[in-house]
Amino acid sequence: MSLGHALRRIVEEYPLARTDPPAGHPLAHVIRKGAPDELRRVLAPLDGPFLVKGSPGRGSHWAAVPWLAVFDPAVTTSATRGYYLVYLFPAHREAVHLSLAQGTVAAIREHGPRSGEYLRASGARLRQRLSDFSDVLPVSAITLGSVGELPEGYEAAHILGLTYDLAELGDERRLRADLATGIAAYRALKARGGLIL
Repeated sequence: MSLGHALRRIVEEYPLARTDPPAGHPLAHVIRKGAPDELRRVLAPLDGPFLVKGSPGRGSHWAAVPWLAVFDPAVTTSATRGYYLVYLFPAHREAVHLSLAQGTVAAIREHGPRSGEYLRASGARLRQRLSDFSDVLPVSAITLGSVGELPEGYEAAHILGLTYDLAELGDERRLRADLATGIAAYRALKARGGLIL
């Protein structure tokens, strides 16, 4: 399985998979194990202590927005706090976003109903700090097509990235190059002070 094949499989199969329980579902296994294994393989030449996780949801519920994330353990080991690089799968179209994102749950806990406003303002300031990446990671806002605290939080937490339509997932060389660029932006944010504004 290539990275593009793993991403494409999630995009194509997730809507139908959600009609069945996630326990023991083959696609849940792909998101938790197969896709993270492939992502680790692609990350191997990039020299880093990366932690990779995929989430199709929790317990007996599929996520509104499944994700596949890369964490620098010196920054965070969880999508709830800090910042990380993540593939997000929108519910409303056949696409995937590569997003350098801020932790959502910690912001929701700290800022409550104003968390979206806080995350968007923080993201705008962080984009300025990473302005040298604006040409190669030009997507400054994403939509995920789901309502709810987490999907809306993921949208607000986005800093910068890329969006791929289904056809673009066949270009493995581009996916690898873009991932390396995303990792470079992640490292640059860490070197430039992280989320401290």
